[in-house]
Order: sequence, then C-alpha cells, then structure tokens
Amino acid sequence: MALPKAMRLKGHRTFDYIHKNSVKYYGKLMTLKIARSKPEILISHKKIESLNNFKIAITISKKVSKKAVIRNKIRRILQDGLLKNFHEDNNHKPYWLLVNLKGGNFCSNNIALIKEFQYLIFKSGLFK
Repeated sequence: MALPKAMRLKGHRTFDYIHKNSVKYYGKLMTLKIARSKPEILISHKKIESLNNFKIAITISKKVSKKAVIRNKIRRILQDGLLKNFHEDNNHKPYWLLVNLKGGNFCSNNIALIKEFQYLIFKSGLFK
C-alpha cells in the first residue's frame, strides 16, 4: 500500500530545507531527519488543503541496490511500516520526515529494517 499523495514530499527546496533545519536520528541501517513543516515552500504545488500535514520522503541510494525494483520494494516495506503506526489523530503534528537508507544489503533482512525504522520513529516522538 503506497502513501497517499498528500503525505509525500517533493521539490528540491523542500529537501534543502530539511537538510539544513532538521533534528537527526541515526541508526545502523538508516537516518531520519525531522523538521518542522514550512508550508510556504510547497505553495507552488497547489495543494492548499494539505500543506501543513505530516509529510514523508524515503530516499534509497543506488549503493543499496542498482536495481530500481529492489529499491522500490524496500520503499514500499518502509511505507507499509509507517502506515501501520500512522493514525489520523497524530496528523496534527506539522512535521516533515526524510528517511535516508545507508548502503548495504537489505534484501534478506526486512524484519531488521522495519524494527529499526519503527524504533527511530518512536524515539523521535512523532508517534506515541
């Protein structure tokens, strides 16, 4: 199950803002960067009703796998893990989340990937 379009981050200005103004949480397999939302950046995307909601981007380097099919599979696994913990009542928190996967082989160890993702999400305080 993919993320709803209203939850996805896009645009280079958005990513630049997150890289400069975020709180970082490090794990063995990934890094989470969380920044307060700045809806002015997204005004050019014309989605006025969802500008101040919780949004996420998951980036996976080609160092993880050269094949886009495998990177997309890992992205869907992380999105599914997020949606299992996501509740509409938590959506009042206006934060943007960027997930960066570090290089490595994740094909055989999806459980460790999901556990670390959930650990970092709860450590950050986004979900209780």
